[in-house]
Amino acid sequence: MNFLPSARLLVAAGLACSFMGVSASAEQVFSKDAGPVQASCDGHAKGSAGWQACVGAARADMSDDELFYAGYWLAKSGRYADALIYLNLTRVKDERVLTYIGFATRKQGDVDKAMPFYAAALDRNPDFVVARAYLGEAYLTKGAPDRARAELSQIAHRCGTTCPAYIDLDRHIAAYAAAHG
Repeated sequence: MNFLPSARLLVAAGLACSFMGVSASAEQVFSKDAGPVQASCDGHAKGSAGWQACVGAARADMSDDELFYAGYWLAKSGRYADALIYLNLTRVKDERVLTYIGFATRKQGDVDKAMPFYAAALDRNPDFVVARAYLGEAYLTKGAPDRARAELSQIAHRCGTTCPAYIDLDRHIAAYAAAHG
């Protein structure tokens, strides 16, 4: 194959994501977390009426994967309260679910309540760099840039300085530093 350098980078990033068990499209590769896919509903814009009709209302009989899919995309779409309804229905609170419960809670303005969810996610999987990146953002919200930089260091140790979680948190730390002198 004759790839351009940028195409090679996309392929390499996509391969890295696939080795980590994450599905990724070219447009998702450079976000901190590519997010779950669901072929039956991904034809609709996330959070749209058509997407919501496809996903259905949150129900206890939905699988954890279905609940996480809906909760994740609702959280990423800014519908935090709706996201929490789905995420809290999951039976197994793995590191992904706990991270996004923390994310949605933090984005609703309750950073202190979000912190234990990030901690629980990292207790389950210390290598889950998405939780570390969001925890770092939470520390910045609390005015603790040194703690955010400590999470950045942990991310670098686990996935290097070119992984999306590192790049994203590094960008947030730089913006914080610029705004706070």
